[in-house]
Amino acid sequence: MTQHRQLAPASPWVELTATTEDWDAADPALLAAMLNQLVMIRTFEEYVLDLAGAGLVHGPAHSSIGQEGGAVGSILPLTSADAVNGSHRGHHQFLAKALSHVAPKGLDLTEDLSDEVRTVLLRTLAEICGLARGYSHGRGGSMHLQWKEAGAMGTNAIVGGGVPQAAGFAWASRAAGTDAVSVTYFGDGAVNIGSTLETFNLASAWHLPICFFIENNLYAVSTRVDEATGEPRLSARGLGFGIPSWKVDGMDPLAVHLTMQEALAHMRAGKGPTIIEADTYRYFHQNGSFPGSAFGYRSKEEEELWRQRDPIAQVAGHLVRRGIMSQFSVDETIVRAKAVMAQTGDVLFEPLPGGKPGQRQIKPSEWPDPAFADVGVRGDLSEFDNARMADRDTFEGEVAEQKFIDAVAAVMARRMQTDETIVVMGEDVHRLNGGTNGATRGLKEMYPDRVLGTPISENAFAGLGGGIALDGRFKPVVEFMYADFMWVAADQLFNQIGKARHMFGGDGDVPFVLRSKVATGTGYGSQHSMDPAGIFATAPGWRIVAPSTPFDYVGLMNSALRCKDPVVVLEHVDLYTSMGEGPVDDLDYCLPVGKAAVRRTGSQITVISYLAMVHHVLEAVAQLGDVDAEVIDLRWLDRASIDWDTIGESIKKTNNVLIAEQGALGTSYGGWLADEIQRRYFDWLDQPVQRVTGAEASPSISKVLERAAIAKTEEVAAKLAEITGH
Repeated sequence: MTQHRQLAPASPWVELTATTEDWDAADPALLAAMLNQLVMIRTFEEYVLDLAGAGLVHGPAHSSIGQEGGAVGSILPLTSADAVNGSHRGHHQFLAKALSHVAPKGLDLTEDLSDEVRTVLLRTLAEICGLARGYSHGRGGSMHLQWKEAGAMGTNAIVGGGVPQAAGFAWASRAAGTDAVSVTYFGDGAVNIGSTLETFNLASAWHLPICFFIENNLYAVSTRVDEATGEPRLSARGLGFGIPSWKVDGMDPLAVHLTMQEALAHMRAGKGPTIIEADTYRYFHQNGSFPGSAFGYRSKEEEELWRQRDPIAQVAGHLVRRGIMSQFSVDETIVRAKAVMAQTGDVLFEPLPGGKPGQRQIKPSEWPDPAFADVGVRGDLSEFDNARMADRDTFEGEVAEQKFIDAVAAVMARRMQTDETIVVMGEDVHRLNGGTNGATRGLKEMYPDRVLGTPISENAFAGLGGGIALDGRFKPVVEFMYADFMWVAADQLFNQIGKARHMFGGDGDVPFVLRSKVATGTGYGSQHSMDPAGIFATAPGWRIVAPSTPFDYVGLMNSALRCKDPVVVLEHVDLYTSMGEGPVDDLDYCLPVGKAAVRRTGSQITVISYLAMVHHVLEAVAQLGDVDAEVIDLRWLDRASIDWDTIGESIKKTNNVLIAEQGALGTSYGGWLADEIQRRYFDWLDQPVQRVTGAEASPSISKVLERAAIAKTEEVAAKLAEITGH
């Protein structure tokens, strides 16, 4: 007969409830601190809704009114060294962390607030209104609040988008030898997001000190949690990943506080991640000052039942019951908080000229300068001020013929030897004698704690690397086995890592290196063969390097690792086994940012290319014999790093341009480059810029069809012959 044996989860799952005895045992100073933070945050949020109603907040105002208990209860036990990040509805979390940083003993609204506290309120309000004195100078607004000094690492407009980064903060804290933890706040909607679940797994596998704090307010916009998932007790997710989990009433700040203390004890003891699900309720709709009942997806009766459990009323009630405060003192606290917000607003707003009584406008002096719009998309490269630069014509060390892949492995080993902050991660990088191509050969044996083999979860480990970069104590080098996988991690690469510096004000470093393999022509088909250069070139914030020789790889990787911006290093598999000149002993030089290489001089036509296609271009020119072509290897492909001096000098000599690349037509790199060349050098061109690209379709598995879909020597030769009439 079939036998059944009941299985038990490997991790505990409990519900914590605070009793009257807990309230009686709570330190009066703690309860007073709770009340003051709750009142200040609630009053701040009400003020923001008033501003939004008056048209003074451009964009959404995702109010946290009703949910303050979870933020205050969970953040009061943290220190400034602990990191938090949150979602689009994150004012309360940001304020709780920032206020705790400047007032670690707690706010006291019965006394004059310190300048530091008032500055937090002013800069937060200014940021939400998009003003220059905001934490990100108005760029982040309501949904992107960051003050790294306080451990507030950034709220996030992408549902679940910040969760992988928080794992990076946790990894960095542990690797730095501290007991600091990371807390990532997200809602019930994010629990079903792939990046969130991937990060659950990664954090559990690596025993990271991260708390996944789920604010279950029952609704993702208007969709109820029990419509979106078969298990509406969201902390149950932890059981499948071996993560200890707590469920708690998020309207009860003391219960949340006690729960977080238990979770912190677990994490600070090195036992790995935790999950806390706080059942809470937003009093208003997804955005704005109307209740959800106004939109028909919940009832007034439901809203009233939740309001009867208001976190401020609960804390105030116990303070009064215990004789710690009088009801008059509680009421006076609220009055003083409103006065503080009115004073804060007076700094930013003034009466609207010619308007009705009470109408206001933002003071013109508070707006950012329009010229600031593009400032800080990338850094200023001052990190290269003392770098030793060398190119092939100035390099004084010994060179010899070597395999391209040997240069890849050698320079990474050298940099990890000289820089203890570098950490390498990716699928199988710790196995197979250096990953699938040998690029990390020997590194795991030499640096076991800094070479991390990851699960197959590009969104999670790319985002974790992004979190490490934002933390700033380590430099992540993330490997994607194939460039096509960037689409799997597109949110982290483009919405998060690429935008982070600019979005948070323009002055925060993001030292992140992505190694991405281009496998065109290997027979791996449509989903493993793309050239991503054209896609990355459209994404502000990224720098792109494309080495075509062993010598260039060493110098470009050194530059990528020194750079404080995110850099994608493209590697073509055809080059891995190719031979070329490379350094024998000296692996410490950088190639200048934004410097192309002229591989062949000529006067008849300028051919611009990169990666393996450079060699096909040189072969095509050699085959034709009587075409006097100048061949430029771009090396740096991002818009900010194009070597217009070299390109312009060549065009003024040849008056003709051909851009040659292997990639598919639809995602080609040369499209924008041709447009820019024609804008800059129209008067010097004898004809439109010509191009060689792959076909429209992605390469197929069939050897014949794959060859028909990509460009190589023959296509370049045919185009050159057509252009020059040979």
